[in-house]
Amino acid sequence: MSVNTYLNSLSSSMVLSSDEQEKISTSITTLRSRLNSYFGHNLKDMFIFGSYDRGTILPREFDDRSDVDVMVLLDYQENVKPQTYLNRVRKFVEQYYSTSEIHQSSPTIVLKLKHIKFELVPAKQSNYDLYYDGYQIPAPAKDYLDWITTYPKSIANDLYKKNKEENFNIKPIIRLLKYWNVRNYRVYSSFEIEQKAIACYFYSSDSSIFDYFYRLIISLDTNNLGPYSSGKLDSLKSKIRNVKSYLDNDMPISAELEIKKIFGE
Repeated sequence: MSVNTYLNSLSSSMVLSSDEQEKISTSITTLRSRLNSYFGHNLKDMFIFGSYDRGTILPREFDDRSDVDVMVLLDYQENVKPQTYLNRVRKFVEQYYSTSEIHQSSPTIVLKLKHIKFELVPAKQSNYDLYYDGYQIPAPAKDYLDWITTYPKSIANDLYKKNKEENFNIKPIIRLLKYWNVRNYRVYSSFEIEQKAIACYFYSSDSSIFDYFYRLIISLDTNNLGPYSSGKLDSLKSKIRNVKSYLDNDMPISAELEIKKIFGE
């Protein structure tokens, strides 16, 4: 098996199965119906965003923290603290999913079902945000803010465009890097990996999945990483350089053995 065959096969295995997609889709439909019933006209919109929407989510067999992000857009109120919105969403979840695991993980309400975990993000949208396609969501506690503005549709469009421009190699290498990330105690957040892939410059000579995976890894830096995470990244770069050296020197078996080390095989 060649390095490219191995990477293509591994990445393809990390796409949600039709059965998983069907179960999640059914749960989303039920969730939407219950949100409409509970909030009525106070619910302005509900939509899926994040890695599930962008097609880069890992199945739970590869990442037990995989979740579906749900934006719950409620009526806009000025000078209202995020916790008020979080409480409203939590009360909804507790009413309709009382037997499921529920907890707040700022800035979301987490609903854990048997087959998937939902992270419900309460949001509001002023006329200013509406003009720029932005949404205000509760800020993480570390930001020392009440609300932050996010642009989920713009991010999805950027990834779609980048993936198309690069011959549909971007989503596969994102899944590969996310899998390495899970196995190495999450050096990056899932969202950071997608941002880095979008920002990465690929060469016109890059054609195979290995070329793209190599280029993405080499582009990563240790800025804002602690010593442990920096060590993990340095080890990853060393291995991927070894793979390239073996390939350049026509040593395919050694290259295959080395690429498998990245994923703990």
